[in-house]
Amino acid sequence: MTLISRRGLATLAAAVLSFAAVPPGLAQSPAPRGEPIRIAMIEGLSGPFANTGEAVFRNLLWATERVNARGGVKLPGGARPLAIDRFDSKNQAEEALASLRLANDRGIAIVAQGNSSAAASAIIEAINKHNEREPQRRQLFLNYSAVDPVLTNEKCSPWHFRFDAHADMRMTALMSVLREDKALERIYLIGQDYSFGQGVLREARRQLGAQRPDVKIVGDELHPMARIKDFLPYAAKIKASGAQAVLTGNWGNDLTLLVKAAREVGFDGRFYTFYGNALGAPAAIGDAGIGKVVAVADWFPNVPTAESEAFYKAFRERFPNPDEDYVHMRMQLMIEALAQAIERAGTVEAGAIAAQLEKADVGLAGQRGRMRGADHQFQQGLAVAVMDRQGAPGVKFDVEGSGYGFRVIRSLTPQQAELPHTCTMTRF
Repeated sequence: MTLISRRGLATLAAAVLSFAAVPPGLAQSPAPRGEPIRIAMIEGLSGPFANTGEAVFRNLLWATERVNARGGVKLPGGARPLAIDRFDSKNQAEEALASLRLANDRGIAIVAQGNSSAAASAIIEAINKHNEREPQRRQLFLNYSAVDPVLTNEKCSPWHFRFDAHADMRMTALMSVLREDKALERIYLIGQDYSFGQGVLREARRQLGAQRPDVKIVGDELHPMARIKDFLPYAAKIKASGAQAVLTGNWGNDLTLLVKAAREVGFDGRFYTFYGNALGAPAAIGDAGIGKVVAVADWFPNVPTAESEAFYKAFRERFPNPDEDYVHMRMQLMIEALAQAIERAGTVEAGAIAAQLEKADVGLAGQRGRMRGADHQFQQGLAVAVMDRQGAPGVKFDVEGSGYGFRVIRSLTPQQAELPHTCTMTRF
């Protein structure tokens, strides 16, 4: 487990003074001088998914820089800056819990995690127990990417707030495009063998049965997460099945290696993905993905509005390295919601903040979202996009310098993306 490096602290301090961290039209304010409000980012920062953890850190860093550049979080005792403390979970639930204990020992009340639904589930359970046992030292959990639907349904908690659309919401958005693919007759389902991957395939089967019963599922399998180095055997099975499309919730290297292998065996069908726009996947697919790789997200760089373009350009100015080109709008909105809740609470006590987070309603660069108090599932618009070459109509920006970007083909309003819940929870 590692805390933020000296270099990271220096970068944070310098960026607070950078106008690039301030949204267009917002004047620079004096830097806040109070004690930092610390956020424990518990994420895999080593191992096969380290790149996804670092992408999270850049997003949270940029979001806190923006808050600090406008003067920090306003509290009765004076404005205070936000700061990120890094904890390496090594993509293991046990390490995530060890990081949570360390964060608690250091008096950090706000925890952020997302790149594993298994880890998120363990964190929720641990925080529930801790807050009941030590009500004077309560913690709250901000979830930006763990999308297993049970986390805001059967396992919902007053201390857990999810800012990403859960898997069933993402699947519904994808299905709004897939159901119109009249040429599709055969599809292959593949995913990572843990709660999220299992849930994606389960929901895919359900929604396909309801909306496209004419489509035959010619493959349905799970593979070990983060352990497969050679996906060629899987790709060969996909091609041999006669599938015209693949649907997967894979992310990180498990997605990149899968699509690379599919290209190598000559599979030329469509990929319906949750994360096909991210972290090496477009470069791995190359020309074979043009018009064939479909992804769903809360936001894409090529959302066709001036506000969105300015937002994306500001991020790229802050992080000009093409390898660092992966910005998450939901993480920006999450930090905005946190700052809003702390200011409304007038304190940094977890219970008071949580009570205000239930009512969060925030916007940035034309994207708006609100927290649904009943289950703590953030409600926001979703978009579906298809891969194309940069410079094609609707594809002004590429991904990670790959020369390929994503053109938005379907936009869902927050009301269209919203799904019912089964949460019942006891309040603070």
